[in-house]
Amino acid sequence: MSTPAPTALAPAQVADQTRKITLLAVAVAVALVALKAGAWLASGSVALLASLADSSLDLIASLITFFAVRYAVVPPDAEHRFGHGKAEAFASLMQAGLVFASAALVGRESIASLLNPQPISHGGWAMGVMVASIVLTGLLITAQTRVLRQTQSVAVSGDRAHYVSDLASNLAALVGIGGAALLGLNRLDGVAGLVVCGLLIWAAIGVFRQAADQLMDHELPESQRALIVQLMTQDPRLSDIHQLRTRASGPYVHIQMHADLDPALSLEAAHQVIVEAEHRLLAHFPAADILIHADPRGHAEPHGGVFAPPKTG
Repeated sequence: MSTPAPTALAPAQVADQTRKITLLAVAVAVALVALKAGAWLASGSVALLASLADSSLDLIASLITFFAVRYAVVPPDAEHRFGHGKAEAFASLMQAGLVFASAALVGRESIASLLNPQPISHGGWAMGVMVASIVLTGLLITAQTRVLRQTQSVAVSGDRAHYVSDLASNLAALVGIGGAALLGLNRLDGVAGLVVCGLLIWAAIGVFRQAADQLMDHELPESQRALIVQLMTQDPRLSDIHQLRTRASGPYVHIQMHADLDPALSLEAAHQVIVEAEHRLLAHFPAADILIHADPRGHAEPHGGVFAPPKTG
């Protein structure tokens, strides 16, 4: 999974959007846990227990995300000169761990149900709760998707992955409960739980990969790097870009590069060229931290010691 493209919103707008959506996620998670807990106590359904376990860990993950996105937008300070954006990636790693734990619990209970199937009581109520859960989860995912198009928050993305898997698990649980309660197919309840287990593992892997990309400073997508080069070289006085390095950090993006300029330019003129180039980048990447090193054309020198990147790219 590649690093998300940077947001087109300013940091303050990103913070506002992510705060609202994470608060909504916590509220939905609380409602789902309450509904499923009551229905499970009444029905004893393993599929419902699996879905309850998933929603309970989703609540914990949503609370982690709730606090992480608020910390991620705290301005840089003396101890964190590059800001606090990676708090989102750490939150996503914790989310992935919780989903794996949920999958283990669900898998164990599902196997036990297959080996010793039990009839489901109050099946109609349990099915009604699952339908309500599907509706609430679907509405939340829709809202999260809309926010992600604007913010590309890795923490919100991880939280959304939880709820996508939760939606799938709700559907699987509904099938299992319906088959057991209406048709007497008690083992179908355990089969549905195993399906949920597989979906949780798949979602956790995706969340882990996305978080790892940010923590390992994965480059921005190639289309975004090409856009950076295009914006920089719109000025004919700036003829070449090399040693371009990019990375995402929560709602922020960091861009570093070397730019070739006409050696005949005065220091003041060269400075003006660089400032104008930065403004072009900020128009497309308003949450960017930009560092441009000016080289006299034809006289560029490598920088960074033995770990310096190659001149091309």
